[in-house]
Amino acid sequence: MNKRILIAAYVISDWLTGAASWTVLFTYRKVRIESALETTIWDVMGDFRYQMGLLAIPLFWIFIHAMAGMYQRPLKRHRILEIGQVTWTSLIGGLVLFFGLLLDDAISSYQQYYASLSVLILSHWFLTLAGRLWITTRTVKRIHSGQWSFPTLVIGGNERAVRMVEEIRSLRKDPGYRFEGFIQVNGSDTHLEGMMPNLGKVHDIQRLIETHQIQEVIIAIGSSDHEVLELILNSLEGLNTEIRIIPDIYDILSGSVRMSSIYGAPLIEIDRQIIPQWQVSIKRLMDWTVSIIALVVLLPMLMLVGLLVLLTSKGPVFYMQERIGRHGEPFRIIKFRTMHVNAEQSGPQLSRDDDPRITPVGRFLRKSRLDEFPQFFNVIRGDMALVGPRPERAHFIDQIMERAPHYRHLQKVRPGITSWGQVKYGYAQNVDEMVQRLRFDLIYIENMSIALDFKILFYTILTVLRGSGK
Repeated sequence: MNKRILIAAYVISDWLTGAASWTVLFTYRKVRIESALETTIWDVMGDFRYQMGLLAIPLFWIFIHAMAGMYQRPLKRHRILEIGQVTWTSLIGGLVLFFGLLLDDAISSYQQYYASLSVLILSHWFLTLAGRLWITTRTVKRIHSGQWSFPTLVIGGNERAVRMVEEIRSLRKDPGYRFEGFIQVNGSDTHLEGMMPNLGKVHDIQRLIETHQIQEVIIAIGSSDHEVLELILNSLEGLNTEIRIIPDIYDILSGSVRMSSIYGAPLIEIDRQIIPQWQVSIKRLMDWTVSIIALVVLLPMLMLVGLLVLLTSKGPVFYMQERIGRHGEPFRIIKFRTMHVNAEQSGPQLSRDDDPRITPVGRFLRKSRLDEFPQFFNVIRGDMALVGPRPERAHFIDQIMERAPHYRHLQKVRPGITSWGQVKYGYAQNVDEMVQRLRFDLIYIENMSIALDFKILFYTILTVLRGSGK
């Protein structure tokens, strides 16, 4: 069961069906619109316009499908999902192609316009859906037959867990769970011992997931046990696993979370995707585009700032420092230097309003946020985003985690040049202020959207223009 091979199969299928739908459209236009009734396949293939389209248009469709997240989680795709996503991408991509590329003077009537657009959208929809359904159906059949399965860990060994395991094992169609074992949540939580190995306790979660290469986690403690549930979810944060919870009747009636009914075994699926994939793609595209434009447009100002830093204090123009990024991965952040050299020779320290380590020019750069502008390079590299929680050093993260274990949830997303916490609270001068700022960043993640990013960027620009940063 190789995800890469499955993704490659989808990509190849999309390329072939994209090329085929372009061939159908070009042939239709050649025969019906240009009145070339005796057109042969060789006439079509020899046309320079067809050849150029054959190179570009299948790649366009692959790009659209990638933006829609159609190459993610290939083992979790199903036929209803394929129908919905192919329908939307065919409509949107077809309109973009038609009005951006194919609308020309060769078409003399509105009827021909509508006919060409219909042929483009319908041919792509039918061919792409046929190719994808064939791959998806084969994948689903292999999972249901037990050929492919997902290493699964059960958290909790109560009677509810026993009923869930028995129900799943009795299903006619295998949902794909391969139970590696369970872990105890409390001393009496051992009802599953006769059905699967007891692998340990809650503090062993991360080690067990790595050792057994766990892909699915089923939590069997009840969603109302908030304290233990928070501890478990904090431990699972950043790990590449699917998380499901056995629901109680309140969960089902409240409809507070999306239900995933797997052939008679209802489980609450914890949706770890904060925003839809198309927004993730647009956000990343916006980050990359804005950063390149900003670096080009602001280059004279950046050179001037760099010269001021160089002439007013000894030391390099830029300051590189290790920060912790998405999924806990370290990276080196780049900023204009605002402090004297060796400012932290006695160990990591947060800056204060009256900090003598800050240079006069550095004080202005901090208030205006100009010291952050070199981080556009970090955005282009993929370490950061324009908007996201500010990245911290491991030294201070350890202190924050002691006070607020849910800090780990900030690492779901790329850290940002600016953030809601930064706009609302500014630079933190101590760990207490870091924890206070954490609230705003958690609210941002729970309400994350492209529109909110624009709002935060707007207020950040106001801060820069006013020089009113804290």
